[in-house]
Amino acid sequence: MPFVEVKNTRFSYRLDGPEQGTVIMLSNSLAADLSMWEFQVPVLVRAGYRVLRYDSRGHGHSAVTKGPYSMELLAADAVGLMDALGLEKVHFCGLSMGGMVGQMLGTLYGDRLISLTLSSTAAHMAPKEKWEERIAVVRKHGMAFVTDATIDRWFTKPGQVHLAASVEKIRRAIMNAPVEGFCACCAAIRDMDQRETISAVSTRTLVIVGEQDSGTPISAAELIHRKIPSSALKIIPDAAHFVHMEQSSIFNKALLEFINSDTE
Repeated sequence: MPFVEVKNTRFSYRLDGPEQGTVIMLSNSLAADLSMWEFQVPVLVRAGYRVLRYDSRGHGHSAVTKGPYSMELLAADAVGLMDALGLEKVHFCGLSMGGMVGQMLGTLYGDRLISLTLSSTAAHMAPKEKWEERIAVVRKHGMAFVTDATIDRWFTKPGQVHLAASVEKIRRAIMNAPVEGFCACCAAIRDMDQRETISAVSTRTLVIVGEQDSGTPISAAELIHRKIPSSALKIIPDAAHFVHMEQSSIFNKALLEFINSDTE
């Protein structure tokens, strides 16, 4: 697993696909890592794209720095990684927390984006007390205490059955997520409110949501869609939060059609 230093912070990343391919940058959810994109990488590579995945600060093999973090910091990390790898512009796709980072990128660094895909995400996650409680519980009991509930939010019951092996990988990633990194990112989500600022996003944007997503529901996706004038909305049936895994074929088709339209 290669690493790169961004402002004295070590980040883990992976690059797959042709060296001359246009880069698609994938950003993980809270409590997951870059392995969550296993169903996207082969499809994107076959389509000729270069795929950049990375572990967000405090996750996977990236550094766990002192918290709390902010969404501005996490967006600056993404741009810093691009700079370190010599990438001027990318297609950016983020899910959940990664989609929150994507919104901030669109607002502050739109000139670095070819397109923006925001999946299973929200511009604001109230109430703050819920996040403070989650932080306290994980600090006291560890990640195992929240793993089962997280899996139930991320996948429908049928999805947990027919994707059993992949769901087990995600379960292990949650269990192994660094407590301090998880809590620092929870604080970034707790303090985030992008409901007004995303109106400044001018990058072509695709908003994707699973029809059965309870954590970042259709209403949250619709708000983002209303606020970003250049956006399109895709609601995918029979999927919860991890729509990119539960309905990977539909997700991948929507993503490729959207990013390919930039070159047509």
